[in-house]
Amino acid sequence: MAGKSGTPRRSASGRSLETYRGKRRAGRTPEPMGGASPKGGRRRFVIQKHSATSLHYDFRLEAGGVLKSWAVPKGPSTDPRDKRLAMRTEDHPVDYLDFEGVIPPGEYGAGEVIVWDTGTYRNLAEDEGRKVPVAKGVGEGHVKVWLEGEKLRGGYAMTRTGQDGERERWIMIKLSDEGADARRNPVSTEPASVRSGRTLDELTEDDGHGKRT
Repeated sequence: MAGKSGTPRRSASGRSLETYRGKRRAGRTPEPMGGASPKGGRRRFVIQKHSATSLHYDFRLEAGGVLKSWAVPKGPSTDPRDKRLAMRTEDHPVDYLDFEGVIPPGEYGAGEVIVWDTGTYRNLAEDEGRKVPVAKGVGEGHVKVWLEGEKLRGGYAMTRTGQDGERERWIMIKLSDEGADARRNPVSTEPASVRSGRTLDELTEDDGHGKRT
């Protein structure tokens, strides 16, 4: 569809990826530069373990045609007593769900990335009995979802608590349900990728750019 000037209008999801693409150089990083996803079907999530400047876990929810993303330094917990810091990051393209590889030195986010967990999710957020879309919840500062992953299962709530410069500061909390277990510590006991079975240390470079499996 064209605007008044005759140029094609970009979708809202396409515009939301401008920050992502602006930080990366296509052809120099193996990361996908794809666009929005088709709507419909069960929404997916991914948690990618990322050894960049500092080790962290990138939590991403498919919503609004993109992946809404947060960096969780300590990773998700299965203990409802834990409040995990989660820093909001730029939206990512949906095909980043499958990305696993090595981002080369000198590129944004340089370091190894594995798919630590992935699966589908259900939106639990409601307002006066009506579902609040996840993309809207992100804008309003509150998200509640039920994860059906290979390592994580159950409800998680995320709430915006403030701002650090240009980045939003959130907290991530496990809800008290059948997936809660204060004795589990999957971040420590289950370090490998659910896609390749590799740990970050075992991830090998492919022609200097990393491997996507």
